[in-house]
Amino acid sequence: MEAMIERCAGLDVHQETVVACVLFGPLDKKPKTSIETFSTTTTGLLALSDWLATLQVSDIVMESTGVYWKPIWNILEGSFHLVLANARHVKNVPGRKTDVKDAEWLAKLLRCGLIESNFVPPEDIRDLRDLTRYRKKLIHHRTSEQNRIHKILQDANIKLTSVLSDIFGVSGRRILEAILNGEKIETDGLRKMVDWRTKASITDIASAINGRIRRHHRDMLRYHWEHMGYLEQTIEELEKQIDQLLSPYRKEVELLDGIPGVNKAAAATFIAEMGVDMSVFKSAKHLASWAGVSPGNYESAGKKKRVKPHKEIKH
Repeated sequence: MEAMIERCAGLDVHQETVVACVLFGPLDKKPKTSIETFSTTTTGLLALSDWLATLQVSDIVMESTGVYWKPIWNILEGSFHLVLANARHVKNVPGRKTDVKDAEWLAKLLRCGLIESNFVPPEDIRDLRDLTRYRKKLIHHRTSEQNRIHKILQDANIKLTSVLSDIFGVSGRRILEAILNGEKIETDGLRKMVDWRTKASITDIASAINGRIRRHHRDMLRYHWEHMGYLEQTIEELEKQIDQLLSPYRKEVELLDGIPGVNKAAAATFIAEMGVDMSVFKSAKHLASWAGVSPGNYESAGKKKRVKPHKEIKH
């Protein structure tokens, strides 16, 4: 294999340690090897950075192992050209599995230019990605709490969902809060709770909330209601942080928001996952493959086998 990089390093990353192998020397000769093991604490990673700088390393490769590569990337980013390799693409030869050999194998592949880097966005985009992914999780949790409230209402024979299209709208929330507080809901009080835009009649709503609710039902409703309120408050705070991080990308958000079916929340997710610099992707097809929305090729003996696309975007 023809060497292309004079001084490069391969890192075998673990939770507590990282094994570094540096290959250096003229491209037309067998490279010299230097191997050291460092702790993954901040002190250890700074020592790793100093050691690599002393050896005048220009390029570094590491596998995308769980989340363990992230602190190392954060320390070395800006000082070296970093390459994040897909672990499936750089498997070592079976029967030769040690931490040192893994690091050396990565360094050899990098020295010959045989590793294609995974996409790692800039730091501000990575921060935005954390927030948008967490927002998605919290929205799912909120929906779960709402579904639990639906089930408890049915158990208490309160048919509020039959007369209101959204029991968590303005009218529904007022009625639910009154039920939680154990209030006796009269017709006049119900009329004040129901928004004027509600299509159902007061009589139908009064009949729907005339159930057999017990203390147990109220307790369970309160647990879910308070948790749902906490989730909504957290989501609101996340929205503010996301909006602040998106301030440098207003133009991109407006362009994405103009696509049919894409709102501002989806535009924020697109930017968080892909970034705004499309030059990192070779083509639109490469981007679709990276996003996991197109299957790969698997052909053997002239027969093409079915390959499912990836379900999730990685890194």
